[in-house]
Amino acid sequence: MFAKIMSILFFCMTSLMSFAQSANKKMTQPILGHRSAALITISGFQFKDLNRNGKLDKYEDWRLPYEERAKDLVSKMSMEEKVGLMLISTSRLKSERSAQLNVQSDNSVTPSSDLNEEDQVSNNNIFTRKPLPVPMMNAVGATKAITQFHLRHFIMRANVSAKLTAEWTNKIQALAESDGLGIPAIIASNPRNHITKDASIGLSVGTTVFSTWPSELGLSAMRDLNLVHDFADIARQEWAAVGLRKGYMYMADLSTEPRWQRIEGTFGENAEWVAKMISEVILGFQGNQLSSNSVAMTTKHFPGGGAGVGGQDPHFDWGKYEHFPGKMFQNNLIPFKAAIKAGTSSIMPYYSIPLDTKYQKIAYAYNKEVITDLLRDSLGFDGIINSDTGPIEMMPWGVENISVVERYKKALEAGVNLFSGSGDPTKLLETVQSGTVDMKLIDKSVYRLLMEKFKLGLFENPYVDEAAAEKLVGNEKFQSKANLAMRKSVVLLRNETNTLPLKAKTKIYFESYMQRRGAASPSLVYQNNNNNKYDVEFVKTPEEADCILLWISPGGKSLFQSDGSPLYLSMSKNAVDVNYINTLSSKKPTILAMNYTNPWVIDEIYNEKTINNIKGVIATFGTTNEALLDIVLGKFNPSGKMPFTTPVSEAAVEKQLSDVPGYLKGSAYALFKFDEGLSYKK
Repeated sequence: MFAKIMSILFFCMTSLMSFAQSANKKMTQPILGHRSAALITISGFQFKDLNRNGKLDKYEDWRLPYEERAKDLVSKMSMEEKVGLMLISTSRLKSERSAQLNVQSDNSVTPSSDLNEEDQVSNNNIFTRKPLPVPMMNAVGATKAITQFHLRHFIMRANVSAKLTAEWTNKIQALAESDGLGIPAIIASNPRNHITKDASIGLSVGTTVFSTWPSELGLSAMRDLNLVHDFADIARQEWAAVGLRKGYMYMADLSTEPRWQRIEGTFGENAEWVAKMISEVILGFQGNQLSSNSVAMTTKHFPGGGAGVGGQDPHFDWGKYEHFPGKMFQNNLIPFKAAIKAGTSSIMPYYSIPLDTKYQKIAYAYNKEVITDLLRDSLGFDGIINSDTGPIEMMPWGVENISVVERYKKALEAGVNLFSGSGDPTKLLETVQSGTVDMKLIDKSVYRLLMEKFKLGLFENPYVDEAAAEKLVGNEKFQSKANLAMRKSVVLLRNETNTLPLKAKTKIYFESYMQRRGAASPSLVYQNNNNNKYDVEFVKTPEEADCILLWISPGGKSLFQSDGSPLYLSMSKNAVDVNYINTLSSKKPTILAMNYTNPWVIDEIYNEKTINNIKGVIATFGTTNEALLDIVLGKFNPSGKMPFTTPVSEAAVEKQLSDVPGYLKGSAYALFKFDEGLSYKK
């Protein structure tokens, strides 16, 4: 009995000590970053007087639970402030160069990674190629957005230096601190750490000063979840250092429809594997829970956008339907379930109208059955539902015939908390003030949005060290890890007669083939600038060579070059001169390297007539010359695996079911299979 009593006393004492330690930890003075707000001192602790009333309000008291602070702040906000908080808009740097879209003679559009939203407004046809009755997704000046419209969410599209980014985010935060209740801003961005073929507005920023990694497909091809986590953790550090605290990424969509133009941004076709990838990415960026060190993730595009009819995308009227002829809708949900379990802060629904399902035939942003019944109630997601850019005014599929105010009402009732695509709150405010919307929906949305900011520590310190950011971003240690990823992402698919790795003293003609804007020829011959790093000779013509290394990057249409015409995967339909390639590969034994942004069909250049001269086939997913050469010359043992299945022919593509992953489409479908990949013999 005595032992039992002592055990109980010991447990109680341990619990009390633990509680005391926890309380003591909670009472540690945080660093308070401030510009215009005065500091209040109470009981030896300091607090920011964000609303400048000379007293400590609950939302300013960092000692209180986030929930209590958020509720207090909601109660203090005006209707205009609540509505402003529910919009996220692109904001331009004052010095940002105003580029213009390159409108071709055929009315196609070539987007550039440094375009801003106002440039898109001026063209007014990037998504639909016809005049719209409303403006496109518009940028808004930061001062007006913060002080007049009460916005506190912004998307940064500009591709500038780390120092300039940090300076700009600090200025945004200082302006937000000086206004009204002093609610800090969240600055979001699309991916900034990948080699990508389609660096378009809303997809990816492309090559930046941040550490440069393979594409998302390349990360998946590595088959190394630890390195994926390292990537996300490194990117998190870089983003947080410059003040980017929210990612409009990553895609949990499955690449089941091989013609879809957004496959490059996915992690492939296998739902179980994509679930593991998305989990590591979220945990790397956010940690086990949101904190002052986190970058909040926005997982997209619920409930999966990879099964569009004909591969077309719902940014356009002609691509607004997503179908499930293989009855595999539930398969799409597997990665999102993993994202929810990992704690993703936000989820973004896509524009599509679902077909072949039990759900209402209306775009997901308006689809209460999908957003509330499925995502909230069934899957248990309690974070922020962030609309994709422009479902109200640009892509209102299924509700084209109702007013903007009615669309806002329907989207609010469906479950959207944060609207992307407009910086003008007028219509949303009109909707809320009409009296037809339950105010509980508004307050719940505002509460969720504030909770994210509290958890990220932005109310205490939203500012960054500009000089430190410049030193951290893209540093040598980070890039060294990224360079490893470049090599691990390369997949060796064929190695006839063990031709690879090439032997020392081999004479190599190395040509990269890719359509480049403004270039006279798609061909670029590699020059040896590596100070004899490789014990081979790089020659200038194929006639001089023992072996040809031919690296092809097909030039598939950019997403925003779409015009509704059928999409193809064959080389001749994607900016590859098949006769030139076949003539070149016939001259000498050839190693064919293909850069995959889609599961290309290569039967025009890899067939019975050419196969005898093609001694090796390699798949890349956004990498460097040096990484490819390290594989070809045996300095790195290939270990990558295919993230998707590639079809044998265009006919096979036409017959396949859009929602069925390639590895389930049957043996007659595949040329290279999901998870296929060779290594060199030891």
